[in-house]
Amino acid sequence: MFDIKWIRENQDAFDRAMTRRGLAPQAAGLIALDTTRRDAQTKAQDIQAERNRLSKDIGAAKAKGEDAQAIMDEVSKTKAAEAEAEKAAEAASVVLNKALSELPNLPADDVPDGPDEASNVEIRSWGDKPNFDFPPKEHFDIGEALGLMDFDTAAKMSGARFVLLSGALARMERALANFMLDLHTSEHALTEVNPPALVNDAAMFGTGQLPKFGEDLFKTEDGLWLIPTAEVPLTNIVAGAIIEAEYLPRRYTAMTWCFRSEAGASGKDTRGMIRQHQFTKVEMVTVCAPETSADELERMTGCAEEVLKRLKLPFRTVVLCTGDMGFGAQKTYDIEVWLPGQDRYREISSCSNCGDFQARRMKARFKAKGEKGTQFVHTLNGSGLAVGRTLVAVLENYQQADGSVVVPDALRPYMGGLEVIPANGA
Repeated sequence: MFDIKWIRENQDAFDRAMTRRGLAPQAAGLIALDTTRRDAQTKAQDIQAERNRLSKDIGAAKAKGEDAQAIMDEVSKTKAAEAEAEKAAEAASVVLNKALSELPNLPADDVPDGPDEASNVEIRSWGDKPNFDFPPKEHFDIGEALGLMDFDTAAKMSGARFVLLSGALARMERALANFMLDLHTSEHALTEVNPPALVNDAAMFGTGQLPKFGEDLFKTEDGLWLIPTAEVPLTNIVAGAIIEAEYLPRRYTAMTWCFRSEAGASGKDTRGMIRQHQFTKVEMVTVCAPETSADELERMTGCAEEVLKRLKLPFRTVVLCTGDMGFGAQKTYDIEVWLPGQDRYREISSCSNCGDFQARRMKARFKAKGEKGTQFVHTLNGSGLAVGRTLVAVLENYQQADGSVVVPDALRPYMGGLEVIPANGA
């Protein structure tokens, strides 16, 4: 969400940013809508001033014993005219706010320009890709051969893009989530939260899922939305709040189920666990002062990378270009884990600095000590990590020729000391 006053004063800068996002110039149209709104508000104010003047004339006429009916009739007319002008101003505000709410965040100056993921820039990589003396399999072939990953049974009860995990794989997914939460809370100083998985329209609007991306979400019959990520409830903790500056930054983490319709993913990753309607994710959210948000993005990305380092999973980190960035982001780092079965890197975490974009929508502010006014906070979010995709990465990177899977050292305490998931029938 944007400040229309800032747009009015920085038209060229705003349009350049929209152009970098692949959009046509927007400032002139927004300013025209704002002018309509302002003109209607001014008209209502002028009518009110005129009515106040007429009201004084009524008092003066009565004091002189004169007939004030004509003036009173004129006052009645101004009441109707003022109500009409106020109604027009409100309608113009709705149109303007809708237009503003559907525009993406402005990219940071250091974000590379480009239309799609081909323009993303790798900034670092970590770990050695495993060498196999056999053709590595994809995770769904490994899991199904183990007898612990069942897509057919899940489809019978829920349809496509669901999975039923059992035995050691169900435990491994739980182990991964617990491992991530323990790392983030004990070493990264994040506060664990167990938030609602159902939220209202205002919460979805606050983080930018509504109104533009409603088709990507699931909605209940009573109007609540299933969260697509814990970013939504975690960020909305500060919605409508004024926080004292000394209580910033606030850093949260949560493990939740996430729900996405994958409306735009027809034909993509139709097999396996990469793109599901329901999945488990450990999320990180930071609320901070504007001057620290760039450093907080680096910190958050490092927290996500550390999970992969502890699991000894090779990865690379890329900065997303303007055409591949999410709607609410100013700058985004994607962490991509190596999947031997696919012979390529796949996204496992996305860490974004949203600046004050979400805070304006949520009216989340902070107050510096000794200052009268308030400022909007900056918000950041990132996966730490997508648990299902981490399970996929473990299966593919730790697979063995006989179909068994080695349990990473970091997970063994969470798996009752289990070192190897044996091949089916072993």
